[in-house]
Amino acid sequence: MNILLKNMTIITCDNTSMLIKNGNIGIANGIIEFVSTNNDEIQKFEADRIIDGKNRIVMPGLVNSHTHGAMTILRNFADDLALEEWLFKKIFPAEGTLTPEDVYGGTMLAMAEMIKSGTTAFADMYLHMEDVAKAVVEAGIRANLCRTPFKLNSGGKAVLIDDRQGCIEYHRNLHNAANGRIKVYVEIHSTYLFDEQALKDAAELAKQLNTGIHTHLLETTGELEFSINKYGMNSAEIYEKCGVFDVPTLAAHCVHLKDSDIEVLKLKGVNVAHNPTSNLKLGSGIARIPDMLEKGINICLGTDGTASNNNLNMFEEMHIAALLHKGVHMNPVLINAKETIKMATVNGAKAIGFDGETGVIKKGMKADLIILDVDKPHLCPMNDPVSAVVYSAQASDVDTVIIDGNILMENRQLKTIDEELVKYKVKQIAEKRLNRD
Repeated sequence: MNILLKNMTIITCDNTSMLIKNGNIGIANGIIEFVSTNNDEIQKFEADRIIDGKNRIVMPGLVNSHTHGAMTILRNFADDLALEEWLFKKIFPAEGTLTPEDVYGGTMLAMAEMIKSGTTAFADMYLHMEDVAKAVVEAGIRANLCRTPFKLNSGGKAVLIDDRQGCIEYHRNLHNAANGRIKVYVEIHSTYLFDEQALKDAAELAKQLNTGIHTHLLETTGELEFSINKYGMNSAEIYEKCGVFDVPTLAAHCVHLKDSDIEVLKLKGVNVAHNPTSNLKLGSGIARIPDMLEKGINICLGTDGTASNNNLNMFEEMHIAALLHKGVHMNPVLINAKETIKMATVNGAKAIGFDGETGVIKKGMKADLIILDVDKPHLCPMNDPVSAVVYSAQASDVDTVIIDGNILMENRQLKTIDEELVKYKVKQIAEKRLNRD
């Protein structure tokens, strides 16, 4: 379907021109054919659908660079706990009860929430990833899905089970599937769930598959101390030693980095997924994002899972990321609105494997776009659209979502997910699986 977006305020996230007023976008076969203020382009373009831009902003879809989608089942289940107690005493035991069908349903709910809040791509690390992929294909969203080559037997014994062949088959079957909407990475959950040989083997597998790695890195002081006690070095150092950073790496959190770690991440081109809400809620600390930006590290944004956030609202992540570091450093010019939007769009697309495909509105890019209805009191007057998106906009302002040139939401109505059915099923799953005191 050919779609014409007409007379739009366009936030492009392109370095050459960040903002275009009264612009037009032509989408053909899922690709942006033109971005122009020249009405001659409109006359030549045969549109099946025309969307008028009055009181609308169009921008690249948001990229949630680190989450655990089916944790929607565990939303508001285990709050106000330190990460180690939260994870090992509450979350892992509850996750052990989840079936593949449960994870499919929880992922569907996560995607409904993400699409309705303007997210067009996400990086997911969770259980039963075959069923996550099934949900992604059906919903029409873009995703980076990672699968662990070593499963943890948590049935009373913490034993790593070699599943490298399953990881290879998952990559073979799904990498670049669904018209290129799916990328597959290798999962390394953390230094506390992998041993040194598993780290080396996982890194070697990622090299063999010519793909990347998605991991948690130095999220808490507990992890830092555990890694030093276990390996004689921190998590970043053991990752470097084992070759993890020798492939494209998406490292979530990175809260407790020292100066030399930041230098290594820069040298190795590691992508850092900043999760401000989750880090604050779990009391994990505040990542040194300004220092990493100064070094030129690619910083993107993620929500983490809904068991630790407790939502998938990337507008909220932008807002907090833009404010948090100003306050901590008492410097109001740190991380401005333009930088923040790029973290949530083009930087995220690069980090999860879609560099040069999505994240920017320009000719030749895949059409992953969101349209905001800005005819709202909290967005009036619209003096600066870029600032308005970061400091004023709400997830509920997202009116239309286009992914791969397909309209997945219009007038806030989902087209590919039965929202009411999904909510009903996840309520049933939560009632059945979670212990009630």
